[in-house]
Amino acid sequence: MDEDTANPSSEQQQQESQEQSDDLFAVALLIDELKHEDVQYRLNAIKNLPVIAKALGPERTRNELLPFLQECIDDEDEVLVVLAEELSNLTEYLGGIENAYHLLVPLENIAAVEEASVREKAVESLCQLAGNIAPNHVEQYFLPLLKRLSMGEWFTSRTSAAGLYAATYKRVPANVQAELRNMFAQLVRDDSPMVRRAAAKALSTFVEQLSTNDLLGGGLELLQELAQDSQDSVRLLAAEDLVAFGKLFTPEQNSQHLLPIFKALAEDKSWRVRYMVASEYVEIAQAFGEPIVREHFTEPFLSFLDDPEGEVRTAAAGRITGYAQLIDKDVAIERLLPCVRDLVADENQHARAALAKEVSGLALIVGQMPTMEYLLPTFLQQLTDDFPDVRLNVISSLDEINKAIGIERLSQALLPAIHELSEDKQWRIRLAIIEYIPLLAKQFGAQFFEEKLLDLCMAWLRDKVFSIREAATTNLQRLTQVFGASWAEEAIIPRIQKMATDDNYLHRMTVIFALTTMADALPANTVRDSVLPTVIGLSTDPIPNIRFNVAKSLETMIPLLKQNPATLELISSMVKPTLEKLSIDTDGDVKFFATRALETGILIN
Repeated sequence: MDEDTANPSSEQQQQESQEQSDDLFAVALLIDELKHEDVQYRLNAIKNLPVIAKALGPERTRNELLPFLQECIDDEDEVLVVLAEELSNLTEYLGGIENAYHLLVPLENIAAVEEASVREKAVESLCQLAGNIAPNHVEQYFLPLLKRLSMGEWFTSRTSAAGLYAATYKRVPANVQAELRNMFAQLVRDDSPMVRRAAAKALSTFVEQLSTNDLLGGGLELLQELAQDSQDSVRLLAAEDLVAFGKLFTPEQNSQHLLPIFKALAEDKSWRVRYMVASEYVEIAQAFGEPIVREHFTEPFLSFLDDPEGEVRTAAAGRITGYAQLIDKDVAIERLLPCVRDLVADENQHARAALAKEVSGLALIVGQMPTMEYLLPTFLQQLTDDFPDVRLNVISSLDEINKAIGIERLSQALLPAIHELSEDKQWRIRLAIIEYIPLLAKQFGAQFFEEKLLDLCMAWLRDKVFSIREAATTNLQRLTQVFGASWAEEAIIPRIQKMATDDNYLHRMTVIFALTTMADALPANTVRDSVLPTVIGLSTDPIPNIRFNVAKSLETMIPLLKQNPATLELISSMVKPTLEKLSIDTDGDVKFFATRALETGILIN
């Protein structure tokens, strides 16, 4: 009796011992992979650092694993990115936040490497640690790290330092905060443009940590210096900083302090700076507030729409609707719409494409009469633009345009543009227009659509590109959902059935795909009388690819047939005999798919 009770316990101990041994073996393999020549092995090991650290325990992780990882800093960039990310996840395996500072040394070294993506990930992990480490360790360990990076010999260290100030600032006392502000100011005035760029990027998050007095004093001074930097790559980042400052300042402070900076950047000699201001125009305007926008923002925006550089006009064109929402309707009509009329003939095709996306939004803002006067001619001209993206952007906005002026006024110019796009040499353009056909169908109605566009939809079933033929079958299903099954029975099904005798086997195969896709949207009698007979009729096709696609089609339709009592008997009367015949076909692929359909669809209930 005693032996019987002792044996299970002994077996359990042996099992636990074996599992522990297996775990240690797995960890040993991961440690070996850290030194492996193949980079994929090293990546796998680093992604499993928490597993290794847990097995080693806190003390060995601090004293053995971290020093070893410190030696891996010369590894491939892709390895260092993962290492920088995983190091921040090791806090709990080091013995808690009291020991998290041990992670700072390897991350500091990674933050100084040459590759920007690696440094960015290291800065991200350091910021995470700055918020998690023990309060007394911020001054003791993190602050010295920040000073070393800020005064590093290589610019890489100093660029990384710029991103750490915001995470550190509120975790140190007031006297240290003053020191941090001075250190950050030194980065803004650094000799290296790369460092000044990094400081400009970090400024918007850093100033959010400052008090109002410090913001109006040192923070504003730094923004002014960046906005006047000799390098346009630095000045353009000051445009982004305007948004952060504008949200923190009062309207009066924005008018007094930020408006002059904004005007200077908007008139900057570098088109890159003007491009950035135009790209951020709506965000800057929202941050400054409506009174300033109404008085000071329209003229610079009109200048951007007429800028000598196409990139600037493109950026401004893409912000027209957003800006129009911030100003009075009368101003939008009197000042913006004439510029839109001029921009539609812009020599830069990307500017015209950006404008095409905005026309529908403008129509809803200005109302019907201005739309008829200004935007309808613009829209009609865009539909005949040489650049396909312009035409596509307009057609993709049809729903909004229809709400503004009605589809009757558009159909005459719309149809030629659709036909031209449907024959475009780039198959992706043809694919894009197919996706908008159901939307057009809703606008036109069944009769008009059948007369003007149905032939085009059927022609896509014969396209040379498979993706177009596939999209065309889905399009027919969506049209069936729009106009109803009765319409499909009369307008689509007979035309698809005719293709079943086409000489081109790809067209016959498309028949199978189309009917299979449409079956979900068709009533039981249509599936019984039209879909199944047509698909099964192709089971004797001389091309094996046709026959095995018949088997795949029937396999797909079996669950559909089972759902409806009216079609349930079709499985035994029509589907099963066809599949049984195909299961003894001479072609191996046909036999495989037919047998699979029988096993999964017929035999399994």
